[in-house]
Amino acid sequence: MSAILAPAPEVLAAEARAAYATLQKAGLKLDMTRGKPSAEQLDLAEGMLALPGNRDHFAEDGQDVRNYGGLQGLPEARRLFGAMLGVPADQVVVAENSSLAIMHDCIVLALLKGVAGGAAPWSQGDAAFICPVPGYDRHFALCEGFGIRMIPVPMRDDGPDMDAVEAAAADPAVKGMWCVPTYSNPTGATYSEAVARRLASMRTGAADFRLFWDNAYAVHHLTDSQPAPLDILSMCAAAGHAERAFIFASTSKITLAGAGLAFFGGSPANVRWYLEQAGRRTVGPDKLNQLRHTRFLRDLDGLKRHMAGHRRLLAPKFDATIAALEQRLGGLGVARWLRPEGGYFITVEMLEGSARRVVELARGLGIALTPAGATWPQGRDPNDNILRLAPSFPTLADVRAAAEGIALCMLLAALEARGAA
Repeated sequence: MSAILAPAPEVLAAEARAAYATLQKAGLKLDMTRGKPSAEQLDLAEGMLALPGNRDHFAEDGQDVRNYGGLQGLPEARRLFGAMLGVPADQVVVAENSSLAIMHDCIVLALLKGVAGGAAPWSQGDAAFICPVPGYDRHFALCEGFGIRMIPVPMRDDGPDMDAVEAAAADPAVKGMWCVPTYSNPTGATYSEAVARRLASMRTGAADFRLFWDNAYAVHHLTDSQPAPLDILSMCAAAGHAERAFIFASTSKITLAGAGLAFFGGSPANVRWYLEQAGRRTVGPDKLNQLRHTRFLRDLDGLKRHMAGHRRLLAPKFDATIAALEQRLGGLGVARWLRPEGGYFITVEMLEGSARRVVELARGLGIALTPAGATWPQGRDPNDNILRLAPSFPTLADVRAAAEGIALCMLLAALEARGAA
């Protein structure tokens, strides 16, 4: 990135330092670290807590949801959320609240027992994952925690760099790949159909290779441009790799973050594999919560109406953050960003070597940011120039204040990098 800090960098630096000193006196205490729903977003699902009510605790197939059993989940829940993900209802498992927990279990089971159709447990040799970067720090933490080697590949506007992905996947040690196909965390990029088809059909060195397809933001739209989920299961089946995709999602950012539902989707063989293992650790999920969700959201149209409420709350916060970046940094050539069409994050690419300094400067203003490097495996951004901003949790007024402070810190860090501050 070329810097165009002028016409008078020393004047710009003096103004930025003065503005920073003034903002320090404001006593800010703002958190922009994680993409958590705000209290107002959680309030959108408040009515769900009164359901099902009136002793109406029977699912559509007649089962009493208060009792044991129903390992795969209620039929109505699988149908509703399968429609959300573009997955047939009989190929969906509805579990507890955390999709991250399902991903964790799938990795552990693959390491210890292998996957459906696999020749051996993944732990019997070197295991590696392809990791698009910038990417999701919790995905990387799972790999790091289990000693899985991570191979970074660049993210593009339409998904990961497929030439790099295909080259990495040729290694027999590469067992999987992290994918956030819709409004990717953190860049907001949505995979194109062409990228998805290449992922489904590419040759891999490992016959038991899996796409960990984390569709966390499938319905989290911020504009009228609302892409439907890619049918990765059909693409994989058509390419002769029916078992390639594990699909994950949850309602954590749809209803209640700590009391939602999580989903696993896959081929019939993958669903059987997952249920066989899950049946050893539980005698059934919280079906009362599943009934509560289906009674509250009702159908796909009801889900869309509910998500429109989230958009009304979230979009102004994203607009305020982008506006602050444009006002403070626009035209200076020191940072670039995209206006995401969905998801929970704004990614800013700055001058090399300046991201950690931005976090430090922001801390001096009382603004907590996601650590620099968090979007790379082991937390090591080789260029130290990517920051993930999460405007969802604070109030709109606090987002405006934080965004102004963050943009100012980015300007100061850029001026320092160019020796002008």
